[in-house]
Amino acid sequence: MNLNNFSLQGKIALVTGASYGIGYAIAKAYAECGATIVFNDVNQELVDKGLAQYKADGINAHGYVCDVTDEQGVEELIKKIEDEVGTVDILVNNAGIIKRIPMIEMSAADFRKVIDIDLNGPFIMAKAVIPGMIKKGHGKIINICSMMSELGRETVSAYAAAKGGLKMLTKNIASEYGEFNIQCNGIGPGYIATPQTAPLREIQADGSRHPFDQFIIAKTPAARWGEAEDLQGPAVFLASDASNFVNGHILYVDGGILAYIGKQPK
Repeated sequence: MNLNNFSLQGKIALVTGASYGIGYAIAKAYAECGATIVFNDVNQELVDKGLAQYKADGINAHGYVCDVTDEQGVEELIKKIEDEVGTVDILVNNAGIIKRIPMIEMSAADFRKVIDIDLNGPFIMAKAVIPGMIKKGHGKIINICSMMSELGRETVSAYAAAKGGLKMLTKNIASEYGEFNIQCNGIGPGYIATPQTAPLREIQADGSRHPFDQFIIAKTPAARWGEAEDLQGPAVFLASDASNFVNGHILYVDGGILAYIGKQPK
């Protein structure tokens, strides 16, 4: 086995929304494997925050302001990246939002906003990079899906609809562009310990776990929350030549939740 197949040396990786969190962890892993990192975010403040963190970690990243739902803006972004850095070899569609609102209380405008960022955004980004990948003769597109690509849950109707759609968009890109040596796969994170989920993991005044924390631990065979670093190996694999015959697959990194029916009540 040639371990060099896992190298990303000489590759240009664009990770959307990678100023922090999961996107940042994936981009950092790519940089450690030799890739040149490009990322975007919706405003200059976030881009500057990301650039400062990359610099602190010794990574020379290229940051741009761009809204992934703005088709013209994305086209301009990809052209600018090609002019200033080079043709994108790896695209990670990480940018996304969630609105936790009961369905009958959610406005159609809020529903559309989640769909626009979480589903239309990856479509727009992929559409913009595929021509360059075809010309170059290879490419990797990795969509950050979710367990909600498979499951429903209260208050996340828009998010689940978007992530379910993203799963099928992943399969369709693989179907349509596989012949051009482009592989499109997804990563479905489980519950990951990030600053956004920190309030759900706080120890309560009586010393007990937060109820949602207890729920996740009980539902996860690994009996823990995931860390952003748990996504790095799968992300590197799907971006590297080691996965050249893997296409249209969703790799769930969830500690076994989707395989588990749950503990029997006592």
